[in-house]
Amino acid sequence: MSETTHTLDARGLSCPLPILKTRKAIAALTPGDVLEIRASDPGSVKDLDSFCTQTGHQLITSEEQDGGFYFRIRKA
Repeated sequence: MSETTHTLDARGLSCPLPILKTRKAIAALTPGDVLEIRASDPGSVKDLDSFCTQTGHQLITSEEQDGGFYFRIRKA
């Protein structure tokens, strides 16, 4: 199961807002759901990796796309 079930547009937001909005969005999901995040803040790469490591969620995708950053996280 790797289908995106929810999306979060965090483009234009600076640290710490992308991670705070991600934390809030993923809290509302069911285990196994996938959250797709688009961000423009370069700090979000490290922040979301650390977030997943600390919380046990799976970082499926972390890549740079079209001048921004694209992530997919599966809720634990």
